[in-house]
Amino acid sequence: MNRPKKITVQTAARLMGKSTLFVREGMRRGLLPIGEAMQMPGSNKWSFYISPKLLADYIGVSVEVVLDAA
Repeated sequence: MNRPKKITVQTAARLMGKSTLFVREGMRRGLLPIGEAMQMPGSNKWSFYISPKLLADYIGVSVEVVLDAA
């Protein structure tokens, strides 16, 4: 079974023409509708899930473009 490609914060930022800080903060605050940001219990660390479809819809490209950039 092939695992789906992971879309990193860095990849999303590059595709959007924004900084990684913009993507992280936008997701943390719930202002960037491209996936989920979750703070790890008892920690200041965050984990991010970026949906290829949501990112593609947000920036107006096909899912294939997003997956090819991953």
